[in-house]
Amino acid sequence: MSTTELKIGPDDNGRAMSLDDFDRAEAEEGFLYELSRGVIAVVDAPQPRHLAQVDTTREQFSAYRHAHPGRIFRIAGGAECKILIAELNSGRHPDLAIYKSPPPETEDDLWSEWIPEIVIEVVSPSSRHRDYHEKPEEYLRFGVLEYWIIDADKREMLVLKRSRGRWVNYVVRPPDVFQTRLLPGMTFDCGAVFAQAGA
Repeated sequence: MSTTELKIGPDDNGRAMSLDDFDRAEAEEGFLYELSRGVIAVVDAPQPRHLAQVDTTREQFSAYRHAHPGRIFRIAGGAECKILIAELNSGRHPDLAIYKSPPPETEDDLWSEWIPEIVIEVVSPSSRHRDYHEKPEEYLRFGVLEYWIIDADKREMLVLKRSRGRWVNYVVRPPDVFQTRLLPGMTFDCGAVFAQAGA
């Protein structure tokens, strides 16, 4: 028995859809899509300012990975990974996801089961509400250990650290740097990210 092929495109912004359908839908290229509590959100094409911040963030993790082999398994960008939260009917593409361990051996439900230890979102005007108000609950439910929100307009990084099933918040502002217990010896400089953003 054949099944109807599901397609989504930019005109589907705001369309209701189940997570199962969203996960198997064929997406029109040139756009990034998230499922936000059962509603499709077309994510704006990244702007150079956003790209510069994500790139500088990734570089710091890459440098750490090179200096400490074996501590980071994968550094994945938004088009390279996804997070599927069935209980909230949401599917997300974080700007960066840091995986310390390899994926589970069975890949049938890979993106529902492979949990990154650190998830990072770089705030843009269109993502501000999602990054601050929707994703914290979703990433907590998924099992993420730390969620970093990098906000060049505020010149601060909000770090949410899991503690006893809830988030504990820490604010980092330049010239302070952040050291995560998840990656011993790593010093993250959010000021370098903001400099690239022109903030």
